[in-house]
Amino acid sequence: MQRVSSAKVVIDGRDVGHIDAGLLVLLCALQGDTLSHADKLLSKLLKLRIFSDDAGKMNRSLQDLDGCGAQGGLLIVSQFTLAADTSGGNRPSFTQAASPDEGQRVYDYFVAQARRSHGTVQTGIFAADMQVHLVNDGPVTLMLQVP
Repeated sequence: MQRVSSAKVVIDGRDVGHIDAGLLVLLCALQGDTLSHADKLLSKLLKLRIFSDDAGKMNRSLQDLDGCGAQGGLLIVSQFTLAADTSGGNRPSFTQAASPDEGQRVYDYFVAQARRSHGTVQTGIFAADMQVHLVNDGPVTLMLQVP
């Protein structure tokens, strides 16, 4: 995930999702990931204190921004390439990624739960060829995994 000043997803020259300040979430389901994993990841993501407070310290979460009169957005984009294994040669292997059907099931669930838990949620389109435009704020980029 990346803390952004703005981000958008473009497919075939058309904006399909965009946010102002908030988090761009590049989501990858691995083999064995469950809906419980998605719940834990979303909970962590919404509470992670990576936004600046009045003193300039990373002390506010996306949820805290909502309480301050600001609305931090979530832009959720499926990205199975995060499962790439490059240890064996020059061509990445994606055998650790969930199957497309299972990946979409986890992605759709995660998006639905995010929409229930947070005000501003935008997405790309699962398995589409997307261009993601972003202004990374900080820059702050973190990889989240849950047990």
